[in-house]
Amino acid sequence: MKILVTGASAGIGGAICKRLARDAKRDGKKLQIAASEYAQTADNDAIRAELEAMGAEVVTPYADLSNPNAPASLVNAAVEAFGGLDGVVSNAGIVIPGLMKDLAAEDWDLVMNVNARAGWLVGKAAYPYLKASKGAYVAIASMSGLGPHPDLGAYSPSKAACINVTSLMAMEWASDGIRCNSIAPGMIRTPFTANVYSNNQLASARNEVVPLGRVGLPEDIADVAAFLLSEDARYITGQNIVVDGGFASSILGHIPGRPAKKT
Repeated sequence: MKILVTGASAGIGGAICKRLARDAKRDGKKLQIAASEYAQTADNDAIRAELEAMGAEVVTPYADLSNPNAPASLVNAAVEAFGGLDGVVSNAGIVIPGLMKDLAAEDWDLVMNVNARAGWLVGKAAYPYLKASKGAYVAIASMSGLGPHPDLGAYSPSKAACINVTSLMAMEWASDGIRCNSIAPGMIRTPFTANVYSNNQLASARNEVVPLGRVGLPEDIADVAAFLLSEDARYITGQNIVVDGGFASSILGHIPGRPAKKT
């Protein structure tokens, strides 16, 4: 299996890479993976070493995905190394908090370019290779793309666009045998959110509002991504799978003054 993963640092991207490597090792298959990041970091180096220890062939191309030429450069690096692609995971993303009344146009553009445009451009560049392999494209969106998330600037609109663009590619590319789906994570413990969960009271409060009783882990998202890339998901395309422990669906249950149960 030949895979490109963007945003492959510690957190969701790294967990996806490691899940794919474990599956390949278990099944006696060869994984060739391009684990891409914005720049070389200690976390990225550690993930590469871990993947190679599991038998994967790894390249680590680096690129700034706010640059419109960067997505194609990552695809080209993966294809040059592996001779093709069977799957793409568009995971890289950023957030610049802010109120809409104060948001700078430059910040809006940066978030939209990384979170929405880059995913499309990665898919566009990978299209001929995914067509040849009848491969799969998976975008990591967010539950914030399901509705407005105040104080996060362009993040919600960018993730809504990510979901819609992925669905659009799914419809246009289905006849070519390419499956395109997105995953909308809920609250997930990652290095990016570590400061939030270092507050035990806040962490407990977040756990309590999730119907399944806990905030998610990167592995919860990685498991779904691995499924969507696999042959087991061969008849699934154009879907956005919400992986949030039931949180997004629970909103009506939080309305004060619900009718009392009859006894």
